[in-house]
Amino acid sequence: MDRAQHCQLLLEKLTTVLQENDYWEAEQPSVEALGSSQPFAIDTLRCEQWLQWIFIPKLSHMVAMNMALPAAVEISPYVEEAMKEAKGRAAILAVTRELDQLFKSK
Repeated sequence: MDRAQHCQLLLEKLTTVLQENDYWEAEQPSVEALGSSQPFAIDTLRCEQWLQWIFIPKLSHMVAMNMALPAAVEISPYVEEAMKEAKGRAAILAVTRELDQLFKSK
């Protein structure tokens, strides 16, 4: 399995974990909330919203379009802090750590 395929598999796994823990939303946040210029849209979105509406779609698009994937991604520290009291945190972190690891290896 190549890096892009592995990335897509992990994004699907992250989607499933978010759904299983009732974080998947049917309604998209406002254009303003999605347009935040802050890292992780921290000023307008909760962590799970950022994962669903920005992170997963952006990386999925890159994979689908055969674009070069980022050289380094490290989202787990943010997820760990932002979701420290959240249900399903360990399962979500397990997947984000796999993603971080995927991007550390070339």
